[in-house]
Amino acid sequence: MNQGIILQRGKERPIKDKHHWIFSGAIAKAPNYSNGDILPVYSASGELLGHAMMNKDTSIAARMINFDSTDPVSSIKLNIKRAIKYRQELFRDQNTNAYRLINGEGDNLSGLVIDKYNNVLVVQIVSTGMDKLINEIVSVLTNELNVDCIYEKSTIGARKKEGLPDVERILFGKLPEKVEILENGVKFLVDIKNSQKTGLFLDQREMRKLVGEFAKDRTVLNCFSYTGGFSLYAAINGARKVVSVDIAQDAVNLSKDNFVANKISTDNHEFRAVDAFDYLHNQELNFDFIILDPPAFAKKREDIPNARRGYLDINKTALRKMPSNSFLLTCSCSYHMDQRMFEDIIKQAALETGRKVKIIAKHRLASDHPLNIFHNEMDYLKSLLLYID
Repeated sequence: MNQGIILQRGKERPIKDKHHWIFSGAIAKAPNYSNGDILPVYSASGELLGHAMMNKDTSIAARMINFDSTDPVSSIKLNIKRAIKYRQELFRDQNTNAYRLINGEGDNLSGLVIDKYNNVLVVQIVSTGMDKLINEIVSVLTNELNVDCIYEKSTIGARKKEGLPDVERILFGKLPEKVEILENGVKFLVDIKNSQKTGLFLDQREMRKLVGEFAKDRTVLNCFSYTGGFSLYAAINGARKVVSVDIAQDAVNLSKDNFVANKISTDNHEFRAVDAFDYLHNQELNFDFIILDPPAFAKKREDIPNARRGYLDINKTALRKMPSNSFLLTCSCSYHMDQRMFEDIIKQAALETGRKVKIIAKHRLASDHPLNIFHNEMDYLKSLLLYID
């Protein structure tokens, strides 16, 4: 066993089942190493299980790169190329040129997320191992793709657990002030530097499309509207009126710009820079389609009780005030709240408001956000499209 980590007896089963994370308690012995180093991983009996990126300062002490004897850096480069090829197959028609290029464990690249916005790539790095390999990652990307800019926007909370500071920087090329992209033929202007996440919530693409399918001739309220993705799909598909509500004035302004970019008059639509919670509680909500897509209420497990109250509150408020024969799209991106828990909250909201509610659709996973069947912890996004009798 050559300078690798050795697992406790019996702790090799998750790794043999191709799970990417090794928790600190599973490690029996390890050599001296620096955070971010790559080491071979052995079972207690001495069997080589693969290679992992190490971090002694976090509960996830190792992130598997591969599960065989292949050179680990070569494995990372190969998996990046495979991820690129898969997306190129998905989006051949150029009707969509913004998508998740690399989805962490879903592409066997733990700690690495890359989104593509036309010819700009936005990189998010969570792990110290991937952080050390940034030059190799950029080299593969520039060799495989024709890009104008690669921008790192590693500002998510998970980096703190890895002992990494927030980082925003240009890794290649020049970042434009705004990037124009296409999603299902719909134009969006994306302000990458001043945006949430990487710029646009690409994981909701299929749900935006679903909203468009139901929006014709309806009045629509989009709460927590951000830059107006759901609003735009509703308006393009014939909604009579769309009201977009978000607390951030910059996001509301960009929503208007997105309407203009798609040659949609803003005369029949409203854009409100107000607190969505206040709007829900203080307005009549006489809409026949309401969209609730709030930010995560539970960012850690201890937040779950408060998150339950938050989701229950906004959904009860909407259900209590909505007219009959209307639709409610309600979503949760809280990682620590699973599908069953979310559905139980919506059931409680329906019971407490005395409304008859039917589930007519559940979340449609965007195909560029694949989930690893051996590592399903990244299945965080939940959506329910409801019909209110």
